[in-house]
Amino acid sequence: MAEFLQFAFSGLTVGAVYALVALGFTLIYNASEVVNFAQGEFVMIGGMATVFLVALGVPLPLAAILAVMTAIIVGLLLHRLAIEPAMGSSLVTLIITIGASIFLRGVAQIVFDKQFHSLPAFSGNTPISVLGATILPQSLWVLGGAAVIVLALWLFLDRTLTGKALLATAANRLAARLVGIDTVKILALAFGVSAAIGAIAGVLATPITLTRYDIGTLVALKGFAAAMLGGMGSPVGAVVGGLLLGLIEAFGAGYLSSTYKDGIAFIAILVVLFVMPRGLFGGRSVERV
Repeated sequence: MAEFLQFAFSGLTVGAVYALVALGFTLIYNASEVVNFAQGEFVMIGGMATVFLVALGVPLPLAAILAVMTAIIVGLLLHRLAIEPAMGSSLVTLIITIGASIFLRGVAQIVFDKQFHSLPAFSGNTPISVLGATILPQSLWVLGGAAVIVLALWLFLDRTLTGKALLATAANRLAARLVGIDTVKILALAFGVSAAIGAIAGVLATPITLTRYDIGTLVALKGFAAAMLGGMGSPVGAVVGGLLLGLIEAFGAGYLSSTYKDGIAFIAILVVLFVMPRGLFGGRSVERV
């Protein structure tokens, strides 16, 4: 039982990060039908920028805020300079996001370095014992942060006019324009919010998982797998898919072999593509992606 709980805690922690990345994919895909493979780089920017700002003497809370703001600016620039001019061609925008991911990794090597980095845990490193298993306080920060972001995003989409405008743009962009919604600004908002979510995930996870200039690629692939597992375009599916993928990884590594840990995400993509292309919650068909 203790071993099972230990794997479950580990899986939920990493799954919460995947869920946030998947939410970023979902938000942008709903608003623009763009699959943003640069989403993982926002996680990297959040973690790396915070690390280096702290090294320069900036207090951790302020460093985290500045890192998130930096990611938002990068997300807005990506939309304005690269995505918006190419809107209308899903293949071109897909290639652009892959190119942006490569570009951001190259810039990160120059601005930061190629070493692994970590941040101090927000509430210390003393493990909390639960039925024979242990969980780090930072894991609770990750899980709690993910829950707060999911709740805030739901309130934004469900209770604000801007959120409803984003949903209207996602449902029918032409109809949204006809009723006076500035869809260009709405799409920019989607990229900005998505970048912020990714950066926050990076800040929360760095004390546990470490960060480096090139972590974005694998994080993006697993976040994409989580989004497809839950149902591309479904926010609830993104959260469930991320948590489920994290649990599958943790139990697979614990009971089978850690060698297969990273391969599980790609197996999940293949299973979804062949068995349930609309995911667990019936999102848009991934055949369109």
